[in-house]
Amino acid sequence: MIILGVILIILGALLSIPVLYTIGIILAVIGLVLWVLGAMGRSIGGRAHYY
Repeated sequence: MIILGVILIILGALLSIPVLYTIGIILAVIGLVLWVLGAMGRSIGGRAHYY
């Protein structure tokens, strides 16, 4: 999810499409939050690890 967010941020910036840029930021932030929660040992959606 983080990688997809970064790709969308780059595409949004290069192609001047603000919707892609915004969606990329949202996906990157959600991915980072899930990564941090998974690293802290919390289960997310019934899973011990989020990959």
